[in-house]
Amino acid sequence: MGLITGVFAFLYHLPQIYKWLLKPYYIVSFLLTVAFLVVRKAPGLCEHLATDREDGNSCDFDWREVEILMFLSAIVMMKNRRAITLEQHIGNLFMFSKVANAILFFRLDIRLGILYLALCVAFVMTCRPPLYMGPEYIKYFSDKTIDEELQKDGRVTWIVEFYANWSSDCQSFAPIFANLSLKYNCAGLRFGKVDIGRYGEVSQRYKVSTSPLAKQLPSLLLFQGGREVMRRPMVDSKGRAVSWTFNEENIIREFNLNELFQKSKKLNKKQNGFQTEDGSGELQQETSEVEQSTESKKDQ
Repeated sequence: MGLITGVFAFLYHLPQIYKWLLKPYYIVSFLLTVAFLVVRKAPGLCEHLATDREDGNSCDFDWREVEILMFLSAIVMMKNRRAITLEQHIGNLFMFSKVANAILFFRLDIRLGILYLALCVAFVMTCRPPLYMGPEYIKYFSDKTIDEELQKDGRVTWIVEFYANWSSDCQSFAPIFANLSLKYNCAGLRFGKVDIGRYGEVSQRYKVSTSPLAKQLPSLLLFQGGREVMRRPMVDSKGRAVSWTFNEENIIREFNLNELFQKSKKLNKKQNGFQTEDGSGELQQETSEVEQSTESKKDQ
């Protein structure tokens, strides 16, 4: 039953997956991934390649190439155990396949290895993974607005993602964070993002390192009353992030999103009830303030 459900879910999302994979970044990545396979199997080309096979068939993999491909499969399976989104699964496959292809090409012919390595460098320099452009309810901060927004209203709880556009982990996490904002965003619980790859002062101020060695990207910080209450991942004494999986279930549990959301809803109801008990003049004044704040949220 679970297999049938998975097949139907795949078929339902197939048009979206098809459209997503047709982007230039994934097309070029796929071509680089299968490059060695094409060269080794292409008629008219494979006959001129070197081989260690005893039968001298240069159009088939030799034992060393099979070992490298088997090792690649094992590495991809291990890495994908912690992958959450489809982008992460495919990204791991593309990345380690390119490494294996480079090794195979250098082993086959150093000229082919240099050519393939040059193509990979050109790909990295010119092609970037597509950014998430789906629906979300997220406020984007700059270095000049983040402090003001976090301290504007002490009743509002903020969950802020510190990210960098060049980080593949941040790009993979973007749809998860957007989905959480659509589910839990309300007047008393809001979601924000700040690009600390662009605003280095924010990175230093909130002590979130952008170094790839620190592995602190992305980082989620919870603010209540303008002050940081908790963050994930946590950071050890050496400034390195403690391993933590950025999936929806972990975030909901660690940040108590269900409880925060219910408290925010109760706070809104109390405020509405208090307004109805006041005089008509005060009611109209506070109603106008609420309308202004609602308009400002729409403008954001």
